[in-house]
Amino acid sequence: QRDFIETIRVSGESLLTIINDILDFSKIESGRLELETIPLDIRKVVEDSLDLVAGRAAEKHLDLVYLLDDSVPASLLGDAVRLRQILVNLLSNAVKFTEHGEVSVTARAEPIAGRPGWHDIRFAVRDTGIGIAADKVGRLFQPFAQADSSTTREFGGTGLGLAISSRLTTLMSGQMSVTSRPGLGSTFTFSIQAQSAPSQPQRYLA
Repeated sequence: QRDFIETIRVSGESLLTIINDILDFSKIESGRLELETIPLDIRKVVEDSLDLVAGRAAEKHLDLVYLLDDSVPASLLGDAVRLRQILVNLLSNAVKFTEHGEVSVTARAEPIAGRPGWHDIRFAVRDTGIGIAADKVGRLFQPFAQADSSTTREFGGTGLGLAISSRLTTLMSGQMSVTSRPGLGSTFTFSIQAQSAPSQPQRYLA
């Protein structure tokens, strides 16, 4: 009975993931997905994203590390939920396809010329996993596609995560790319453009 219940739970979670992915993709394709513009802490978004994959990484004895460059503003205006969604998608894939070594997240920022207070934030998610053949890379950001059919059989997945992440990046005025070598791991890089959040006035008790 315990095994049957566990199967039902896992199946339900898998189905919910598929439904949510399809809904998100449909909203993006129809132009009906709206992004929030509220203050967010990039460090917290990165740490929360790592927390969500930490359990699976620990099971595989993988190291999870991150490094935020000093150029990254402490607070930005943007959509923390969607930024975290991109990071979790990339991190989940990195952990899934890595058996030994580490998964890392780095971020750096550059000011955008002619737009005071705006920054181009560049993230990189690196792994030491199985890597991707050069002739398969072009399929990665297509909906319902994975590197090849054996990937779906061995690792599962809907093939929507990267397509959604790429389109969310575009909505944030950025872009996504990947470099990879079979057996040596992959690096997924994406950028977003965001404005520094105004500093909150300090309050003093009389």
